[in-house]
Amino acid sequence: MSKHGMVESADALGERTARAADAVQRLTRWHDDFPNPGVRFADLTPVFADAEGFHSVIDCLGACAPDADLVAGVDARGFLLGAGVATTLGTGVIAVRKAGKLPPPVHSRDYTLEYGSAALEIPADGIDLRGRKVLLLDDVLATGGTLAAAAGLFAAAGAEVVAAAVVLELSFLDGRSRQGDYPLTSIVRL
Repeated sequence: MSKHGMVESADALGERTARAADAVQRLTRWHDDFPNPGVRFADLTPVFADAEGFHSVIDCLGACAPDADLVAGVDARGFLLGAGVATTLGTGVIAVRKAGKLPPPVHSRDYTLEYGSAALEIPADGIDLRGRKVLLLDDVLATGGTLAAAAGLFAAAGAEVVAAAVVLELSFLDGRSRQGDYPLTSIVRL
């Protein structure tokens, strides 16, 4: 699908989402007490390694904002998603990096997550983000700090997050409540 593709029917969208959700539910590996005690880690690596599963996830995420002109993937598994969706939509892709991975100048935002705190960065020059329509992607939405921080980075740079999407949402952690006014899609909600 390109950003100039036809509008898809509700049935086709439902089938696409069902295929992606099935792959996520079948292939996700769960690890208790990782990376810290009390955290249950969702490893989506098997989903991404499965050609059909990965393709269905990319198609599903790309349908969230077909008019986006830039796709942003959050460090690190979001990089895989962002590149795949950007290729599908015919747009560029930008990596939202962990602090210290980009040369200055950068836009930086601190945030908290379920097992600590961190910071995210995007370039402050070299890419004109003003007025860009960004589709923001990450693998898992837990407490919501990472996705909200990434959205804040783009707002600070003058871009508009037109939608955000994740593969897996852990709804019991209420991360959705920390998000902005943009539409938020998750393929699987637990």
